[in-house]
Amino acid sequence: MQLSSRLQKFNEPETLKMAKLGRELRAKGIDVIDLSLGEPDFDTPTHVKDAAIKAIHDNWSHYTPVAGFLDLREAVCVKFKRDNNLDYAPENIVVSTGAKQSLANAILALVDVGDEVIIPTPYWVTYSELVKIADGKVVEIHTTLEQQFKITPAQLEAAITPRTKAFLFSSPCNPSGAVYSKEELAGLAEVFRKHPDVAIISDEIYEYINFVGKNESIAQFTDLKDRIIIVNGLSKGFAMTGWRLGFTASNVTIAKGMEKLQGQITSGTSSITQKAAIAALTGDLKPSHDMVAEFTRRRTRVLELVKEIPGIKCFEPQGAFYIFPDVSSYFGKTDGQTTIANASDFCMYLLNTAHVSSVMGDAFGEPKCVRFSFANSLPNIEKAWARIKEALAKLK
Repeated sequence: MQLSSRLQKFNEPETLKMAKLGRELRAKGIDVIDLSLGEPDFDTPTHVKDAAIKAIHDNWSHYTPVAGFLDLREAVCVKFKRDNNLDYAPENIVVSTGAKQSLANAILALVDVGDEVIIPTPYWVTYSELVKIADGKVVEIHTTLEQQFKITPAQLEAAITPRTKAFLFSSPCNPSGAVYSKEELAGLAEVFRKHPDVAIISDEIYEYINFVGKNESIAQFTDLKDRIIIVNGLSKGFAMTGWRLGFTASNVTIAKGMEKLQGQITSGTSSITQKAAIAALTGDLKPSHDMVAEFTRRRTRVLELVKEIPGIKCFEPQGAFYIFPDVSSYFGKTDGQTTIANASDFCMYLLNTAHVSSVMGDAFGEPKCVRFSFANSLPNIEKAWARIKEALAKLK
């Protein structure tokens, strides 16, 4: 049977691929420490689980509206007002089966064949592949560690062409941990005002995991708000990865387009998850704050450990739970058996020698770098980086 040519246009997520390789080694009895996946190692808060159990007993077991229950969309609006001082109505909100589906909805609703989508590097692995699925063209703006992995207004201006349909970015950023300040977003907003046909997709899924204070949304610039699609969800800030719930906020025309798409693909997301989500968004945020406090401690320790390893240049992340160091000083080195030619070789060397999984920077648009998660226990993190230090010392 001949499969669709569409499958040749995009790649398997490297994050999932590396996690799979780690599981395969673990199945052979090897103690692999996972620093590859972006998943909080915390349990969902008790009050959220209780709301889900109550929803089951209350028989919320039937099909849901495609865009989500009205009371959930109202709760999302409350969250936007409380956390971001943004005014949205339920008709602006579309609830999906995870933020990944929300991103897919946004891109497929906007992008036609040949349309350009500007994406600053480094970016989450799925961004570029979704644009390819939509038959669009990815236009990368490369950043550097020295500029804290954030683009300048001049870089944005230079990347926009008559074919530009959208700009897609995240803050806090996966994988770099970069966070745009209000002043930096204001600089980008000035450029967008010159190009009124460019849509802006703002991925804010790591909003709560922020080490520099309040997260700033580009939607606060009210004259641009009608062109902005905010993507968010519960997986990171509430440790609800398996519950699968994301949401978007946009103008009504875009929202209806995304709802139409979703209606033919998955329809509405899980009724039980939606009821749990209301409790998450409107309930006590202390579990989220406690989780961020622990991530803060881990970030401090990871940065201390990395400084002990020569040849690794590391930006101090301002949000999310990753470091994204430049490891290119190891390219060309060998332990006598394995030669490190690139970031992929570097990751495979660490997996096979140190038994630590990570993700090569090529997947994120920056081939000199590697992503390491610190969404793991502090003892595991310390053990992993001791192994990494020992393995890298063998390379000459």
